[in-house]
Amino acid sequence: MRPQDKQFLIESLCEDLVPMIMEEYHLTDIEAIDKLYKSRTFTKIEDANTGLYYQGPVYVFELLKEEFSEK
Repeated sequence: MRPQDKQFLIESLCEDLVPMIMEEYHLTDIEAIDKLYKSRTFTKIEDANTGLYYQGPVYVFELLKEEFSEK
């Protein structure tokens, strides 16, 4: 896979995740982006070895909710 293809998949996934985070946690768009980008889950999304960027947003959002509930 070309790097730009992987980046497109990551950006598309994040574009879907941010509104979900905003609604679930009553955050602004900036706060939701910040929360996503600082998460362990986002680190896994960026890691090509996990393949998480291939997954659907609902699945990844469930992982994020689990992570956020730990804090």
